[in-house]
Amino acid sequence: MQNKHEHSVIPFFVLVFLLFIPFLVLGVIYPIELLPGLPISALGAFTPALAALILTYKQHHLSGIRQLLGRSFDFKRIKNPYWFLLILLINPAIAVLAYAIMRVTGVSLPNPTPWTLAIVPLFILLFIAALGEEIGWTGYAMEPLLQRWGTLTASLLLGVIWMAIHFIPLIQAHRSLEWIGWWSLGTISYRVIMTWLYVNSGKSLFAAAAFHAVINLSWQLFPVNGSHYDPRIFSLITFMFAIALYVIEWFLLRHHRTFTKFQTRSYQ
Repeated sequence: MQNKHEHSVIPFFVLVFLLFIPFLVLGVIYPIELLPGLPISALGAFTPALAALILTYKQHHLSGIRQLLGRSFDFKRIKNPYWFLLILLINPAIAVLAYAIMRVTGVSLPNPTPWTLAIVPLFILLFIAALGEEIGWTGYAMEPLLQRWGTLTASLLLGVIWMAIHFIPLIQAHRSLEWIGWWSLGTISYRVIMTWLYVNSGKSLFAAAAFHAVINLSWQLFPVNGSHYDPRIFSLITFMFAIALYVIEWFLLRHHRTFTKFQTRSYQ
């Protein structure tokens, strides 16, 4: 029997882009925003999940679809509760640091508004939208990429694809090329962090979707409804954070191996 992860991701990526075309056309016909800075073509966020479900049905029929959708709430894979803190707090920490840097450097920013219960339904909507992407990106495409390329390279490859599919919606939202360039650096960096969390937290699709949702929630909560969001500041912080994760992991693994060798020699 074929392993469920033994599939090519190329047909998946092609299908995602094909399914996304009608939403791009919709954005041209109806240039309206679902949220501030979010064009109607963003409804195409569900195309990765749709593509994954179509290909999964072709390969494994309804049982495969049930298994893939069931991973949406696989939080039991996350054995250590500290991972939940990282998943939920990394993005707010980046936003707070960006706000502080912008204020210190003289950028005129309004004071943050107090959070209300309105963020709960907003987070739920953003989590559903994140699932529309991560069921495809993480649930279907990530494992074959990990098996072939490893964590870092797989995250970079998927990050580039994730970035590319947003180009036209960003243009429809009237973003400048400079804005998109800085945003692209942050997007790839977010995918690197997200993949690192996914791999280290038990390969939980729920973890990836929750992290993705908090990215968008932090953007919408940044003053005012994200209108003061500066992709240059956010992206540089996120980029440095992604590098720090891998440097710390490398240092800890190297230290652990050195300590293990020292123990072995001590007992000989």
